[in-house]
Amino acid sequence: QVQLVESGGGLVQAGGSLRLSCAASGRTFSGYTMGWFRQAPGKEREFVATIIGWSDGSTYYADSVKGRFTISRDNAKNTVYLQMNSLKTEDTAVYYCAAVFAYSASWSYTSKDRYDYWGRGTQVTVTS
Repeated sequence: QVQLVESGGGLVQAGGSLRLSCAASGRTFSGYTMGWFRQAPGKEREFVATIIGWSDGSTYYADSVKGRFTISRDNAKNTVYLQMNSLKTEDTAVYYCAAVFAYSASWSYTSKDRYDYWGRGTQVTVTS
């Protein structure tokens, strides 16, 4: 069982930056593919970014965040990060961290259906 706890959300003006963190329990964190998803009010939960487990380290991004957001991980700290720059009002959402034990790169990990574990989310609000 893996428990995920997100932090780092908050209120920021458009053009600003935030860094989200997701702390994971468990001994084999490095073997987990870690994803970030977000859900705005009245909308479906959507993919933001993912980083593949073990030494693969491949990353995938939604087109809407490519070039602005960066996903990274620190296996020694059992933590995955989402650095968000040049934030826009449309980035406003609850951001969720997700995990699945997997270490082969695949675009399928852009689907929320591939993930086994989820955090409770952290709110990000971007004002104009």
